[in-house]
Amino acid sequence: MKRRYFINSLLTGCIAAPFTLLFRQSEDVETGSKTLWQIDPEKCTHCGKCKTECILTQSAVKCVHQYASCGYCLFCSGYYQDKRARFDTAGENLRCPTDAISRTYIEDPYFEYKIDEDKCIACGKCVKGCAAFGNGSLFLQVRQNICLNCNQCRIAIACPSDAFVQVSPDKPYLFKQLQKDET
Repeated sequence: MKRRYFINSLLTGCIAAPFTLLFRQSEDVETGSKTLWQIDPEKCTHCGKCKTECILTQSAVKCVHQYASCGYCLFCSGYYQDKRARFDTAGENLRCPTDAISRTYIEDPYFEYKIDEDKCIACGKCVKGCAAFGNGSLFLQVRQNICLNCNQCRIAIACPSDAFVQVSPDKPYLFKQLQKDET
C-alpha cells in the first residue's frame, strides 16, 4: 500500500511539475516579491506581436483608452483608416478589423470612443493610428484578470522594443504620461 502511494505521488508530481512551472507567477529574484507583466506604453511600437505570441487563444493584451488625454475628435485616427473612401462609419473605412471600437456622439464635433475588450485581439492597429496622427490616448495593456502571468512570458521574449516589463502587484497598470500645458 505504501509503495503504490509513493508511485502514484511520483507520477502525479511528474505530470504536474511542467504546468506548475509554466503557470506560476513571476518572482523578482532580488526582493523575492511577486511581480506581474505589463506593457510600458512609452516603449511600445505597436508591432502586433501581442496578438500572435500570447499562449492564450485570445491575447491577454487589450487596447485601453485614456480618456483624460483624448481629443474626442470627429475624425479619430485610431478609429478611421488613413486612406478611407469617404468619411462615414462603414466597416471598410474603420481601422479596427474586429469592430472593437465604437463611438458615441456627444456634441458637435465631439465623439466618445469605447473599446469592447471581448472583441479586441491586440493587433495594435488602432494604437498605431492614434500614436501617428492623434494624441496617443489609445494604447495596449495586459489585462491582469485574463493574463496567466507566466514566468517566461512569450510576448516579453518576442517584444522587439522591450516594452514588456514586470511591475508590482500594487500598481499593475502603466499609463501614458499626460502632456502638461506649458503656461
